[in-house]
Amino acid sequence: MAAPMELSCWGGDWGLPSLHPESLTVMAYAKFSGAPLTVNTISNSWRAPKGDVPVLISEDIVISQPAKILNFLRKQKYNADYELSAKQGADTLAYIALLEEKLLPALLHTFWVEAENYCSVTKPWFASRIAFPLRFYLPGKMSRAALNRILLTRGGPPLCSLTEVEAQIYRDAKECLNLLSKRLGTSQFFFGHTPTTLDAFVFGFLAPIYKVCFPRVQLQEHLKQLPNLCRFCDDILTCYFRLTVSGHSPAGQDTADANLQKLTQLVNKESNLIEKMDDNLRKSPQHPPRKLTTLKLAAGGEGSSPLNRLSP
Repeated sequence: MAAPMELSCWGGDWGLPSLHPESLTVMAYAKFSGAPLTVNTISNSWRAPKGDVPVLISEDIVISQPAKILNFLRKQKYNADYELSAKQGADTLAYIALLEEKLLPALLHTFWVEAENYCSVTKPWFASRIAFPLRFYLPGKMSRAALNRILLTRGGPPLCSLTEVEAQIYRDAKECLNLLSKRLGTSQFFFGHTPTTLDAFVFGFLAPIYKVCFPRVQLQEHLKQLPNLCRFCDDILTCYFRLTVSGHSPAGQDTADANLQKLTQLVNKESNLIEKMDDNLRKSPQHPPRKLTTLKLAAGGEGSSPLNRLSP
């Protein structure tokens, strides 16, 4: 019997199982390969992570970084790439390198460097999942690490301004999205009808861009102009994470149905109450028949009725 495996990762929102690209990549690969992972999402009840996330724990083995985790899963016979040819395996490595070089810097910038996105979405979301008092420190540390990673690969002052760096990384990211869209074409996945490592990485990188509601969305707007990539993300969420396009799981749908039933009951009660009030008003001696007759005569036709004028 295989040893139990636990994955510690950041949780999700906006209809995603995780907002963290690396966590999302590992979670998707585990679904594709059938690896029985127990997922523990980081919340404010946890001790805040001090190292890389995600982290896979199996007995006394602790592994971080997506590539190493996926290699470990393959050694445990959970291999999503067993049907790939040698050429397809080489293409997988090439496209993953493309993602990390061209798309990752823009993804990091969108989440952690773009001031409006960071202050209104990223910082409060991650801070709410980190225990006090590290919630006041760790998001800032993650933001600085993201900026350093971008500048390390792209350069910065005095060689070029931060504005020039930003413009270049978004040009490269849009070019990368175009290449991915062309490579996917009308196929369900990148190598046919079965998802592989490449699909896990592409999904991990694209889904947060596609789903998270940011105030500054230039990369998201470009992605939404490529419908096959959007369909790719939606299909994986629906088929492998049992999430609908709107982000509801079956359990969540049960809750939504229960809430809808309560709302319907409330509306029915209010309707009954309005009907009773209307009956009481009609029967009230404070409304003489003469006035009611006058109102009917003043209505004239349908066009002059106040109710008709207010109708959409």
